[in-house]
Amino acid sequence: MTVWPDGYGRIIRDSVGSTLDEAAHLASVTPDAFWVLAHHQTSARGRRGRAWSMPEGNFAATLILRAKEAPGVAALRSFVMSLALCRTLTDVSGDPKDYALKWPNDVLLKGGKVAGILLESAGQGGQLGPLAIGVGVNLRTAPASDAVEANSLEPVSLHGQTGVTIDPEPFLDQLARHYAILENQFLNFGFAPIRTAWLAQAARLGEPLVARTGREEIAGVFEDVDETGNLMLRTPLGLRAIAAADVFFTP
Repeated sequence: MTVWPDGYGRIIRDSVGSTLDEAAHLASVTPDAFWVLAHHQTSARGRRGRAWSMPEGNFAATLILRAKEAPGVAALRSFVMSLALCRTLTDVSGDPKDYALKWPNDVLLKGGKVAGILLESAGQGGQLGPLAIGVGVNLRTAPASDAVEANSLEPVSLHGQTGVTIDPEPFLDQLARHYAILENQFLNFGFAPIRTAWLAQAARLGEPLVARTGREEIAGVFEDVDETGNLMLRTPLGLRAIAAADVFFTP
């Protein structure tokens, strides 16, 4: 039996618009860190406001933290959550070689996207408000290919690729435990050990890829993730640091 980590609340909902919105609402009346899980979402969303498909039996939860760091440092928790997800999925399915981490915030299973992460905060005046880390995992069913952006990785499910079945609530228990361990490491030792562990499972490290920002498309070799979380691409014009982009793998 997994022991729920100290210092984190646990809230379960049958149905919400999105766990991100539900968590933001609860954060205004709940001073502590907590998780919100919903078995059904009617208005789930992913990066850049895109819709997130959530077939029945899949996982949707949001973690609220009271981050005290500057916004750029607090945002590095996308890497913390990526690692926690990867370790949880490995515990469930038993084969770490099947999983890889795609910058900035996806988890891959046998090359397909099995999980995604979205960070939000409603701070004002340069001050960071409660940090919401939304997590979606295809535990049972993968969305249809036409439900994702063109040229994106094929969505896959844990059950479809490994035959393993786990319900959302026990998955949350394991994820919360792994996250709490890594959060403690992040608070005590900073980003460096998280970065090292993340790079050890990075997808396409040393290989060519394309990063699309809102202004340009940059092709290069994935060389590193720097100490601030930037994607480092080796391009014909030199090394480029990219803070935010959609990443696409090249054949």
